[in-house]
Amino acid sequence: MIEGNNLIEEALGCSMDIEAIFVREDYEGIDSKIKEYESFISEVYALGKSLFDSIAQTETSQGIIAIVKKKDYTQDDFTRCCKSGNILVLDRLQDLGNIGTMIRTAEAAGYKGIVVIKGTGDVFSPKVVRAAAGSIFRMSILFADDAEYAITVIRAMGKKIISTCFETEINYFDVDLQNEVALLIGNEGGGLSPELIDKSDVKVKIPMEVSVNSLNAAVAAGILMYESIREKKKG
Repeated sequence: MIEGNNLIEEALGCSMDIEAIFVREDYEGIDSKIKEYESFISEVYALGKSLFDSIAQTETSQGIIAIVKKKDYTQDDFTRCCKSGNILVLDRLQDLGNIGTMIRTAEAAGYKGIVVIKGTGDVFSPKVVRAAAGSIFRMSILFADDAEYAITVIRAMGKKIISTCFETEINYFDVDLQNEVALLIGNEGGGLSPELIDKSDVKVKIPMEVSVNSLNAAVAAGILMYESIREKKKG
């Protein structure tokens, strides 16, 4: 479920399959808005304010909601879409705002796809969708039942597995993160699973002052993903 004109326009621009649109009865220009969307989809409904507000996910909804069919990527689909480029792997992340921010940042940094390991929060929840903005429609997303399957897929794609942890002396800027990298980001409280760390090709850390023992997961992911752009610009 997505809310607001901007997200709906993004979904249409990405040729997403929109199943229905709901417009609140007090929406400004409701008649013209319904006619506009009826040119794309026949299932457009006007709802009374109380009914609309009961299904809206935001406290100050813009007054328009759409139901969008999720894209379902098989391993072959994902491999084809991400055969060239970097991918992000989310291991049991829980904060929905962080997840959405990482998806959006991944696209901005030129990453091609996301592997979501079981135990991670719902990447299609309204909060993630809002934080990810239109990136949720454009990024290839593959769901992995466990770490072993995720590693199998990554190895088959020929990516270099980069894990983030404290048990290393290697700083992230001392490693080539430009191309064909699978960057692993772990749970906010517990970090990456030991299995993922053990099977990684390189373990890296972000250096910090001794008074700080951790960074927000989305911030850390952003620093690491943008290293690929910095290295490319550097030449």
